[in-house]
Amino acid sequence: MNRISTLIIIIFSISALALAQDKERSEIPDKYKWDLSDLFKNNDEFKTGLKKIEARIPEISKYKGKLADKSDYLFQTLDSYYDISKELARLQVYAYRLADEDVRVGDNQSLKQLAQGTVTKFAEASSYIQPEILAIGKSKVESFLKNDKNLKEFKFSLEDLFRTSKHTLTASEEEILASAGGMARTPVDVFNVFNNGDRTPPKVTLSDGKEIEISSAGYSRYRAVSNREDRAKIFKAQFEGYKKYENTFGANLAGKVRGDWFFAKSRKYGSTLESELNEYNIPVSVYKNLIKQIHDNLPTLHRALELKKKMLGVDELHYYDLYVPLVDAVEMPFTVEEAQETTLKALKPLGDDYLKVLKKAYTERWIDYYPSKGKRSGAYSSGSAYDVHPYILHNFNDDYEGTSTLAHEVGHSLHSYLTNKNQPYQYTDYSTFIAEIASTTNENLLNDYMIANAKTDEEKLYLLGSVLELLRQTIFRQVSFAEFEMIIHEKIENGEPLTGEKMSDIYFGIVKKYYGHDEGICVVDDYVRYEWAYIPHFLIYTYYVYQYSTSLIYSTAFAEKIQKEGAPAVEKYLKLLEGGSSDYPIELIRKAGIDPLSSEAFDLTMSKMNKVIDQIEKIVSKK
Repeated sequence: MNRISTLIIIIFSISALALAQDKERSEIPDKYKWDLSDLFKNNDEFKTGLKKIEARIPEISKYKGKLADKSDYLFQTLDSYYDISKELARLQVYAYRLADEDVRVGDNQSLKQLAQGTVTKFAEASSYIQPEILAIGKSKVESFLKNDKNLKEFKFSLEDLFRTSKHTLTASEEEILASAGGMARTPVDVFNVFNNGDRTPPKVTLSDGKEIEISSAGYSRYRAVSNREDRAKIFKAQFEGYKKYENTFGANLAGKVRGDWFFAKSRKYGSTLESELNEYNIPVSVYKNLIKQIHDNLPTLHRALELKKKMLGVDELHYYDLYVPLVDAVEMPFTVEEAQETTLKALKPLGDDYLKVLKKAYTERWIDYYPSKGKRSGAYSSGSAYDVHPYILHNFNDDYEGTSTLAHEVGHSLHSYLTNKNQPYQYTDYSTFIAEIASTTNENLLNDYMIANAKTDEEKLYLLGSVLELLRQTIFRQVSFAEFEMIIHEKIENGEPLTGEKMSDIYFGIVKKYYGHDEGICVVDDYVRYEWAYIPHFLIYTYYVYQYSTSLIYSTAFAEKIQKEGAPAVEKYLKLLEGGSSDYPIELIRKAGIDPLSSEAFDLTMSKMNKVIDQIEKIVSKK
């Protein structure tokens, strides 16, 4: 019920390619550009479509105040709501994609604003629907569903609305919470202003005499420099720089956590964690089980760190060594056509039907490949045009990273395509918890294919090293963040004091445990205790980062099952992609063949990680 035709855009990465966009769009062959005429032939047709939709907006209020009178009134209102939403999404896709082709073109930006203005009008006109349905009452709506065949197509969304109704407040209370939303953004605004503006970044003189500033960008750029003494200096300067403001960053983050608890408690939740997971009916046990499973599998992380120590040739591995690549990069050039061919071969385990759709994406111009002047940077998939097809924005750079990004984004697009073909419009949205499984399953299959077909040991070692680093950083590091987030929220919810110093102690304890400091696996220097103050995710999001880990764990497990079991596993996996939001994420994963509350996905992923380590050790032993 809260789908107001918002544009579904899955962002994969924001790339530096924006700096390399030296061609005009007109210089790029059409075969490398998406074809928006599948949506609207031109801007005039778009404007005509927009006027038609604006004329339909009043129909959403035809039975306002009367939804309880007849089940047919409720059906017709919901039917109109989703039909208008669907057409608005198509309009948005056209306007937003056109605007992203060249952000310098004012007319295209105007179309985007026109579309958004219509969306706002529709949201305002339809805002009464959810409160009025709740006012009807669960028992009467259930009676409507029992006796009205047409209304049954909205059964799941109506049941879900009442599932969360006990956390929906009165109109005046909801208005107060909505007003408080602006204040709740203050901590992230303070962080951005202070961290990126008022704070004076430290400076470091490197071994070559060059003085560098350790801003956020500078830290990211220099933290993997080859000179080890320079790395140690950079890390120490970075985090001791945050030590100076420990109390300030601590007070700010504590204020954000108190705000989270205020909203959760106001809505009658027992914890902020319960509140955040409840939108998609994800049990709290999934979050806590993730942390437990990671604790149980720390020996695998420690094995990876021991390998890194050996390959870097150091007597003692330090935290400041972790960003150094396991092996040197190997040049692997790819044209767009080679990337297409490689992904088709790599994704062959997903079956002929999947590949048939993928070929359509490649031949029917769903994808905008190359960077050009004014084009938006990064990569994303937009799957909201229900009656058309998904679109992908890319900034391909003729290398393996571009090929990997292509595999990732087509994973999102085929997820959207299969969902749209198998679900009515009201069930085509899907949660982040599910979304990244589709994309990273493709990445897993591509990595396995590339490793199996590597031309040299150096190439194979580079690919294996990249996979190992991905697993380490996305699974273990993100869960360490998730654990820190849970502990600081619990402190506030239990009425305990939470200061910057306390946060530093909590964070330091977690990092030392994960990286095996006390076991001599990796030395976590004392200044690392202040790293939490550098990480913006704790302020921007609430209980979000754990999904980076769960997505990769589930997708790795699905890729392993698909390659081992073949057709039966593929059939179940495709049901996940076809499911959209017709059921809760946990149930969709369970139907796809993995019980999210069991250890199966973790076991398969850790087995994969250990196999990668085995393969690296085998190659290294030959040298």
